[in-house]
Amino acid sequence: MISFILLALLNGLCIGASRAINGRLGSHIGAFPTSWWNHAVGFALLSALLLLTPGSTPALLQTLHSAPLLSYAGGVIGVLFVALNSHVLPRIGTTRTAVLVISGQMVTGVLLDFHGQWHASTLAQLTGVALIVVGIYLSRRPVKPAASLATR
Repeated sequence: MISFILLALLNGLCIGASRAINGRLGSHIGAFPTSWWNHAVGFALLSALLLLTPGSTPALLQTLHSAPLLSYAGGVIGVLFVALNSHVLPRIGTTRTAVLVISGQMVTGVLLDFHGQWHASTLAQLTGVALIVVGIYLSRRPVKPAASLATR
């Protein structure tokens, strides 16, 4: 179990680094070109890995027809995700972008897990999402300079 937790944490670190790198590229060449390059480089790397893995190419072709067509919508969403992230990150910063993206992911997760039935954890999940939204609101408030002791 600890190995999965560490892998998930490593994945989060990779996502954070990827967002920052794509955001920087997006500020230079634009959001959609950044998304295109991100996916082109990923396609080249993944293709090389699949070609170097024995038996993976026939298995890949067999799985192409086994999944419903809607299952491939993740690729479209991924293109939009990278483009939106590359557009937003240079404007509001890495931390705010990350927190807002994670908030959106949590809302989506709660909605997907909901299935129209309340569970004991649903209220806790909604409370967690609400706390994140409140935290985002509080972090956006302008900070007033502290009154100096000399002016009191």
